[in-house]
Amino acid sequence: MSTPITHTSFPPKPSPSPSPSPPPPSKSKSKSKSTIFTPGKIYPLALLLRLTLLLYGTYQDAHSALKYTDIDYLVFTDAARFTAAGGSPYDRATYRYTPLLAWVLLPTTWTGAGWFAFGKVLFAAADVVAGWLLARTLAVHQGMAPARALRYASVWLLNPMVANISTRGSSEGVLGLLTAGVVYLVLGRGIGRVIAAGIVLGVGVHVKIYPFVYGVSVLLFLDGHRHPNQKNQKRGFLHRLRNEITPSRLTFTASALLTFLGLNALMYHHYGRDFLQHTFLHHLTRVDHRHNFSVYASLLYDSAAATATAAVRIESWAFLPQLLLSVLVIPFALAKRSLPGAMLAQTFAFVAFNKVCTSQYFLWYLIFLPLYLPYSSFLRKPRLGVGALGAWVVAQALWLQQGYNLEFLGLSTFVPGLFVASLGFFAVNVWILGVIVQDVGGLEAGGGGY
Repeated sequence: MSTPITHTSFPPKPSPSPSPSPPPPSKSKSKSKSTIFTPGKIYPLALLLRLTLLLYGTYQDAHSALKYTDIDYLVFTDAARFTAAGGSPYDRATYRYTPLLAWVLLPTTWTGAGWFAFGKVLFAAADVVAGWLLARTLAVHQGMAPARALRYASVWLLNPMVANISTRGSSEGVLGLLTAGVVYLVLGRGIGRVIAAGIVLGVGVHVKIYPFVYGVSVLLFLDGHRHPNQKNQKRGFLHRLRNEITPSRLTFTASALLTFLGLNALMYHHYGRDFLQHTFLHHLTRVDHRHNFSVYASLLYDSAAATATAAVRIESWAFLPQLLLSVLVIPFALAKRSLPGAMLAQTFAFVAFNKVCTSQYFLWYLIFLPLYLPYSSFLRKPRLGVGALGAWVVAQALWLQQGYNLEFLGLSTFVPGLFVASLGFFAVNVWILGVIVQDVGGLEAGGGGY
């Protein structure tokens, strides 16, 4: 039997006052959360920086005895004019590059205002695309938030040295694009990307010799994170070596070699031995003692003044320690830990130990800096980073002061001034290289495949 429900009257319950809603974010707070590192801001800024320098360079060239345009750009465009007239780019003295460069710059020979700057615009655009590839590599292959990836990529995109060198007419931005492309493609894996990476590297080595050093690191990285079978470890050296020959490594090697040899065959067909001599062989015995930060600069000056029959010529063997480090020691020590980190260390060693070292060469390793900085000691320890940057800049400034006295004032500063300045800059570079190697070497092998 159910108990009847009696309705007892209660005093009316006061309705609860609504809980105060959180105040709307102030404009200043929302602004602090917003970031400048968005594609709609960074890429226009990068383009504006380069456009400003292009316009300034045009003004300086017209009004100053000290020209903004790099002498190399005049060599490129002269070679393009010889080519357009039906001749050879090597008819232009000191043209030491692939004919591809002269072919690409044929528009600089067209009549009309502005066409002469076509190459500068092309090189500047190439280094902006390289910066975009760096941001993509960080976001896609390291899983970094797009804004953070763009912040690191801005070290290249908004770098005044990078923009200055490209807009002066140096082609190093194109090399930056090619090497960034190799990293992006190899990290993406997949047989199609491996083929594409080989093609890009083959083009890069044809355009400029130095990217060949990356081939060793890429080969070690590809399939380098497999866990070896214990039975295979107990077998002989030849069996283990055979086990290292994988389809990916063979594919990469074949595509790179075929591209490189195919381009060389095409150029040799058109220009014969001149192509081999000026594009490749010349660099084995190159003596370039001017505008040269290298520790070998003063020795090269003495070598240039010596007779051609000198028993020992430094330019013939100076590449040995350079190649030992960049082709063997560094790749085998670091490639399986981080491909971009190994390539940065390789390039830094290659430039620091090179018998010729100019400002343009710094771009060869700066392209890898955004991929290294996320785990760099230079960022984790700000004092170390500021100290390294300061030492690098001051060492250059001291060399430039000695170089100015020599080349503009006509003062003989080879010894001790220029020689000591070169030694100082070399010592700073070796120290920075040591930090980079230690950072990359501290990464876990195969950790994330990056």
